[in-house]
Amino acid sequence: MPKVKVNGKIIEVEKGSRIIDFVHDRQYFAAQIDNELRDLSTEITQDCALKLIDITTEHGKRIYWHSTSHIMAMAVKELFQEAKLAIGPAIDQGFYYDFEVDKPFSPGDLEEIEKKMREIIKKDIPFEHIFLEKKAARDFFQNRQESYKIELINEIPEEKISLYRNGDFTDLCRGPHVPKTGFIGVFKLLSLAGAYWRGDVQQKMLSRIYGVSFPTEEELADYLEKIEEAKKRDHRKLGTELELFSIFEEAGAGMVFWHPKGAILKRIIEEYWMDEHIRAGYEIVSTPHIAQSTLWHRSGHFDFYRDHMYTLSVADQEYVLKPMNCPGHILIYKSKIRSYRELPIKYAELGTVYRDELSGTLHGLLRVRSITIDDAHIFCRPAQIEEELCKALKLAIKMLNKFGFEHLRIDLSVRDLNQRDKYMGSDEEWERAEQGLISALNRVGLDYTRQEGEAVFYGPKIDIKLLDALGREWQATTIQFDFNLPKRFTIEYMDQDGIHKEVIVIHRAIYGSLERFIGCLIEHYGGAFPLWLAPVQVMVMPITSKENKYAEQILKKCIGRGLRAKIDEKSEKINYRIREAEIKKIPYIFVVGPKEVEKKTVSVRQRGRKDLGEMELKKAFNLIKTEQGGEN
Repeated sequence: MPKVKVNGKIIEVEKGSRIIDFVHDRQYFAAQIDNELRDLSTEITQDCALKLIDITTEHGKRIYWHSTSHIMAMAVKELFQEAKLAIGPAIDQGFYYDFEVDKPFSPGDLEEIEKKMREIIKKDIPFEHIFLEKKAARDFFQNRQESYKIELINEIPEEKISLYRNGDFTDLCRGPHVPKTGFIGVFKLLSLAGAYWRGDVQQKMLSRIYGVSFPTEEELADYLEKIEEAKKRDHRKLGTELELFSIFEEAGAGMVFWHPKGAILKRIIEEYWMDEHIRAGYEIVSTPHIAQSTLWHRSGHFDFYRDHMYTLSVADQEYVLKPMNCPGHILIYKSKIRSYRELPIKYAELGTVYRDELSGTLHGLLRVRSITIDDAHIFCRPAQIEEELCKALKLAIKMLNKFGFEHLRIDLSVRDLNQRDKYMGSDEEWERAEQGLISALNRVGLDYTRQEGEAVFYGPKIDIKLLDALGREWQATTIQFDFNLPKRFTIEYMDQDGIHKEVIVIHRAIYGSLERFIGCLIEHYGGAFPLWLAPVQVMVMPITSKENKYAEQILKKCIGRGLRAKIDEKSEKINYRIREAEIKKIPYIFVVGPKEVEKKTVSVRQRGRKDLGEMELKKAFNLIKTEQGGEN
């Protein structure tokens, strides 16, 4: 009888037993067997370690939501038989499914679909995992005129195709899923949208339905409340209201134009980055925006990223708008022979790169085509790996904490040992790199989740994700080993024995994409930035034009103190202007009227605390200084 370690407890089961035969708690709907996600219908044939999955885990949420997307597709196909199925994945905040229909869905259609979904859930229909030979799978969907499924099948390398069946409904899917439709508790279809097939504007426009599901009404209500709050914090909406940035259709999608206030915010973030990196021993470099395509062929980017690269002709030669900063840093490193005494060498750059993202995937600041990456490359010897990783981690944590991100999620992405041929580098290199990452995480005292098989082909990595004020995850820091570029470019140093040896290259970015990081900041703070980040820290506001001269004197003193200050001398009534400044989320308003002119004072209003009353200017400055000091 196989011995199974279930959530830490060892039990014996009959050989061939399904997991669901000995797991009866319906809060669990899937399992992880030796790091592989499986259905509860999986048969146990040998000893194994089994972790039960519920919705409290990231894997659990995705399985639960993906299963609900299948139920939604079942409902749509029953109600709209002509609808063609595209894809229906789980996403970070729920799920969606894309359909080709003659007429886009309406809000009234959503009500009918929800009603049908409840019927399907009530029937408790099993999710059956089945396999077909590729030709049989193609024929199956051809008979149902599901052209999108056939296109996807043609791209699958395996000869056996994984499908899931619920009664008369069958979908192309790798799974896993919940055991039966009745495992889904409550759900809500949230919105409708148009979406191009595969995000490509050259493809057909599909109808997308977004939704979310949870085991209980309380969880759903809590989520819907957060959704409403998220709408208020949407960086695209606030970016317009606060005059931070614009994306102009006539200039091209995915190109960000920073308004004065947004440019100030961006500059503050960049200057903090610059100061911290110089202090941490990095040398600042700057590389061109274009380079000959031969450089990108050598780096391998041309082969792997060609569809996302912009090319242009210069003097009959092909050039590329750089999609990465890495090759430029390597050329600088290779500009002379490097001694082991010089290492580590750390180059850093706030470099703008360009990627031809599909139009359908562009989203405000979160996905753009002109991207500022805070790249750095650490060139070091093997003996220096762990120390440099620790320093990089400490710098990342310090900087992210500075911006108010105290809650972080850390993933360690390593290779799949069962598919070694997918990865560059030797076993020795991978083991050394992975152990270096693990040792550094442990030394710095950071909890992490090991992600088997999630490493990219050229090296293992650490990803740090931010949790914002609403508990949403945002990708930020990446610390990545690179076994590809040192070999392609023969990047070496001369060791103390006089022998040229291959250097270790650690690639890392703390903000990641600066545009995405700023989008995250806007939503995290709801546009109400802490004082040190606020583009305008003080608004000086005379009540009438008679106080303008005194207000201008106050403005000069504010600027002399290094404060980012503006004056509002508009003719509207003072209450209107105060309200306008509050909407703009300005931290301090200095109101001056006849009384303040006479006493040489200001009336101070602080964001979030309303009227602090009349005070001497020196006291007002001390108040601001105290707040600034508390943020450092």
